[in-house]
Amino acid sequence: MTSRSAELTEFFAGNRDVIVCALTSVRGSSPRAQGTFMLVGRVELFGTIGGGALEYLVIEHARRLLAAGLAREAMDVPLGPEIGQCCGGRVGVTLSYADQEQRLALSAQVAAEDRALPHVYVFGAGHVGRALAQILAMMPVQLTVVDTRREEIALLPAHIQTQVVAMPEAVVRHAPAGSSFVILTHDHALDFLIAQEALARSDCAYVGMVGSATKRARFASWFLAEGGTASALERLVLPIGRQGLGDKRPEVIGVLAAAEIMVHIGRGEADIARASATVSTGATDGC
Repeated sequence: MTSRSAELTEFFAGNRDVIVCALTSVRGSSPRAQGTFMLVGRVELFGTIGGGALEYLVIEHARRLLAAGLAREAMDVPLGPEIGQCCGGRVGVTLSYADQEQRLALSAQVAAEDRALPHVYVFGAGHVGRALAQILAMMPVQLTVVDTRREEIALLPAHIQTQVVAMPEAVVRHAPAGSSFVILTHDHALDFLIAQEALARSDCAYVGMVGSATKRARFASWFLAEGGTASALERLVLPIGRQGLGDKRPEVIGVLAAAEIMVHIGRGEADIARASATVSTGATDGC
């Protein structure tokens, strides 16, 4: 994903007058959660609070504030027929002028959010790897494409982070906790080594390999013979993008695999959030 922190820095540099529009309360159904913010300049925008009639209404109010030289306003908006939406909820929106202190605070917040994004490593910059990488580059993840072949890496867009290494499996060992690993190199033996390293970790959000049922059977036989466990093997997604379409075009595989990866990441984040909520409330399974 393109760094939101860099985008925000560019936005602030190009917009002297900015209104911060933040969702301060959410009741019922809403397109975005409490705490979400959008920045409105005289012409440009940064971020979104959900689009639709709500966003257009807030943008209009924000630009009225700018035109009038006012610094603050609060809105209470029903997301129903009154504004042409049918979410059914209600949101509170605070609009405030972004002074230097608030700009610094928002920049720090967005930079921290960027650093907290989950890591996804794509091993292999061939046709499928490049297609998948360009899709994942639009997702809220920290993407790195790894390959032994400099000429293949060179075919990727410049904004995608890459590594050219002789031993890609070593990258797995040093990846942050919660990382996802997608394996689609030009060499099945290398695929197996990378997958072995990934499955040796218990903290991966996703481990997937491109291939067929035959490739899975061969990997399983090799993996178990090398001391791998059946429980670890169950965590391997092979083939990737298993939605049953049978379409082997790189772009289609890339879309399906990207969706699959994001689902695994989302489930993992939801599990962590539920566990954290249970700890914070002191909930137990007892009476």
